[in-house]
Amino acid sequence: MKIINVRIYRIEGGGLRPVLVEIETDEGISGFGEAGVAYGYGAPAVAGMLQDMALRLSGCNPLEIRRIWQDLYDHSFWAKGGGAVSFAAISAIELALWDIKGKAAGLPVHELLGGAMRSDIKLYANGWNHEHDDVVEWAKAAARPLADGFRALKAYPFAYELPDGTFRHVSARMLDDSRFRQAIERVKALRAEIGPDIELMLDLSGGLCDDQLMRFLDVCRDLDISWIEEPLDPFNLAGLTRVATRSGIPIALGERVYGRGGFRNVLDTGAVSIVMPDIANCGGMLEAVQIAGMAETYNARVSPHNCASSLCSAASLSLCAAIPNAMNLEVYPYFSDSNTYVQVLENPPEQAIGRDGALRINPMPGFGAVIDRKRIEPFQAYSLR
Repeated sequence: MKIINVRIYRIEGGGLRPVLVEIETDEGISGFGEAGVAYGYGAPAVAGMLQDMALRLSGCNPLEIRRIWQDLYDHSFWAKGGGAVSFAAISAIELALWDIKGKAAGLPVHELLGGAMRSDIKLYANGWNHEHDDVVEWAKAAARPLADGFRALKAYPFAYELPDGTFRHVSARMLDDSRFRQAIERVKALRAEIGPDIELMLDLSGGLCDDQLMRFLDVCRDLDISWIEEPLDPFNLAGLTRVATRSGIPIALGERVYGRGGFRNVLDTGAVSIVMPDIANCGGMLEAVQIAGMAETYNARVSPHNCASSLCSAASLSLCAAIPNAMNLEVYPYFSDSNTYVQVLENPPEQAIGRDGALRINPMPGFGAVIDRKRIEPFQAYSLR
């Protein structure tokens, strides 16, 4: 089997810009992967990096996943040391190769990785209250995901939305006094709204300096918070131990960490209880499996970051099925509310969530993702042939 073509799709719609790669073989099997840059900046850069790498893939055996991964890592030059653009491109290619391998074998990817550890995957909902910029409605918005069966929620107490709909996190490492008080009232109101039985996680996005951060964490201590995500800037590993000791709340992070080396540095702090690799930018499926294995030796669990298209959700489910220390998986169930959103799959996992807030693992070959070619074809940006 040989790779004969590579196509790149730059999807635009619903405020997201997923970058998909399709790898086609001479045996008529195609695999799809995704680069984890669907929000923020970087989609054009990753598409360009994928185009560079496509030239190196032509004629390769797609089943030799580790050989190809190592070649791209060693010879892209900029991948060593980490980096969003390089690692997202390598991740997308690696995922597409696993999709091919599963389809060629007639098996789901998790079976190729040793078999399923569980029959369903616990989920948590994100993005369910972005449009609210107050306290009361921000908290009351939780009624929708709870009614849809979710038993775990994540929220951004510091974030707010500008009039043009842009979602903003903390700038310049501080909140003004009114925004800071609002964040405190938000988390109190949200816990009161959802009651004691719903898991609640808070994402701080590495925003605040210590004076406000510590005061906020003191309030959270009495609210049964499952984790605090990215309490510090991802570069500030040295400060994590101080935060963990002060708050007593488990720390989760990893969406902006790349490769085994980056996660080793995180785990060596001894302060992180949950690692959050994104298979579309940490290096791909096998890299995420190895990160999970390393995390297990540090007594940490894994909650994959997932904020992209439904293709990435499908691939992330395979990871959660295959690793023993999977905690839960992030989903954005209401991305499709936007009338410009582009659904890239015919069978999106987000539409199959059970009343228990979980998803059954997919028994179909590869990632079990059926690409909606009619929807993605207008967004094709490159073809090797």
